[in-house]
This record gives sequence, structure tokens and C-alpha cells, in this order.
Amino acid sequence: MTSLRDVAERAQVAVSTASAALNGTRPVAAATRRRVERAAEELGYRPNLLARGLQSKRTRILALLFPAPRGGFGPTEMQFATGAAEAARELGYHLLLSPENADPIEELRHLTGLGLVDGVLLIEVRLDDERAEFLAAAGVPFGMIGRTRDPGPIDHADIDFAATARDAVAHVAGLGHRKLAFFNLSADVYAAGYGPAIRAGAEFAAAARQAGIAYVDDFHPGSPEEGAEAFDRLLAGHPDVTALAVMDDHAAVGVIAAVARRGWRIPGDLTLMLVLSSARVAEMFHPRLTTLEPPSTELGRLGARMLIDRLQGNAPPRQRLVPCRLVVGDSSAPPREGVTS
Repeated sequence: MTSLRDVAERAQVAVSTASAALNGTRPVAAATRRRVERAAEELGYRPNLLARGLQSKRTRILALLFPAPRGGFGPTEMQFATGAAEAARELGYHLLLSPENADPIEELRHLTGLGLVDGVLLIEVRLDDERAEFLAAAGVPFGMIGRTRDPGPIDHADIDFAATARDAVAHVAGLGHRKLAFFNLSADVYAAGYGPAIRAGAEFAAAARQAGIAYVDDFHPGSPEEGAEAFDRLLAGHPDVTALAVMDDHAAVGVIAAVARRGWRIPGDLTLMLVLSSARVAEMFHPRLTTLEPPSTELGRLGARMLIDRLQGNAPPRQRLVPCRLVVGDSSAPPREGVTS
């Protein structure tokens, strides 16, 4: 097994210099650092993170605590993790992705109690999140990709739901639609106080009110079957709806099927858009759906950088809100003729 001494000999430097170059414990000339890194790569050297942690009291490992989505990790979810991992790596840290078990507090107690991580990043944050309360009480450094109801001075990077909703409503209103419906996430997710579900629902309602267009919500489909059923119920009570925003990708599949059963077409009879889905996901639909694409990679990077800055004592508390990007697909068009609100 290759040792640090082997790397130092290959790079023709002292062992202490090789250690500093690889671990960042003190400044090393750029040319020397590159020579040491090249030697380590050639020899296949991997530092012993636990031994390093015992010496420095730091492991340079962060845990990203990520509740596994009901439908598994898709492209949108993984962009958060890859963004955080890239930022951590650039700053000399490693990111441990830890899907939660049934008891997230026990998971956190285990992770932090072992002393293997320097800090924790929370994602899929609820308005009243017991994980944040536990970490704060335990004195464990943490940050959030998302935010609680009252995050106070806790570092966080989250979606700007107000700006995102305004952009969505402006898009459909600009096409001439006068009545918009919104399908939120499933009822159990909403009832659990999941931040994006609560904030998106409130901000879409506010944006529609400010724009002066009619608005319908209180639908929570979480599957293709529920999406189709919700669409049928929507039109039974509101036949003049011509635009629909859907937060759950699986529910959107059901909506498209229900539209087809009626002999309708998208976008001729209905403008359909996704909310908080990546452009890659939207391209999997036919037609390619308009989407409010979340800044997943940017938020992941921001979250990791904020936490590392906190660990290194380099910055005051930081809090950033970033809007989704409207990506117009083939599912947006003016309302069909003859429809009035």
C-alpha cells in the first residue's frame, strides 16, 4: 500500500511538505503542490482520512442528509448532490450522501456521534424540521439547501418561490390565459410541512392574484392515476381552465393521459407546465413540456460552500434565494378560441 513517504520520495520533497500539499494544512508553492499531486496520482496514493482527522480534529468530510424520494433519485434530485460534491471537492472536502432511514434523528445521532463528519447539509427541508433542531441543540455545524419556517442566522440556499411563481404566471398571462390551475405535491407531503410544497402553493396564489387572473388550487396528486383523476375533477368544476402547472412529474403523466382521453391536445386545448423539474425531465414528455427548472446545481454548490466557509470561520451567516429558470417547451400556447374566464 502506497504511503505518504513514497509520494514524498517520488516528488523529491520532505514528508511534511507532501502532507501539507495534499492536506492544505499550510501554504505550499504551486509548482511543488502540482509535483506532489502528480506523484500521488502516479502512485495511486489515497490519504487515510481517519488518521488525518485524529491529527487535525477535522476529517474534511461533509454529510448530505437526503431523504430518498418516493420515486427514487432522479435527474433533478441528483443535481443537488453533484453540485454540492463538486464544490466540496474544489475546496478540499469530501461529500458523503446519506439517504435517511425511517428515523432521521437516529441517523444524525449515529453520523455525528462517530466523529466522521465535520458538518451536515440538510435537504428536503420542512418548515418545522426536527433535524435542524437536533443539530442546533447538539452544536453540530450545518447548513440547509432549503429553509425552515424561521431559519434565523442558519446558512441556507433555497429557491426564490415568489419570483418563480411570478415568472410562471406572467408566462401564461402573456399568452392570454385568464384562468390557471395548480397541482401541488401529494397530500401527505404537503401535510408534513415540506417547504417547497407550502411555499410554492402560497406564492402561486399570490402571483395570480397580483396579475389579476383567476386561480384554482387545492389539488394534491402524487401519481399518474391521481393526476388523471385530479384533472377530471378540475374540469368538472372549472371547465374554463386553460393553463395548468403541476409540481409532481408522475402526476403530469396522468394529466397528459386524461387530456388525450378527452380528445384534447397539448397545447391546443391546454397549456401545461412543470414546476421544479429539470429541462432534462421535461424533454422526456411528449410534447416537450414547459418547465420552471430549479437551480439545483447552483443551490448544491452554494450550500456546500456556505457550510465550508462556516467551518473555516471565513464568513458571517449567508442566505441566498435563487429563482427557477423558465424553460419554454412545446406545451405552451395561447388559449383555444371561444374560452372565457
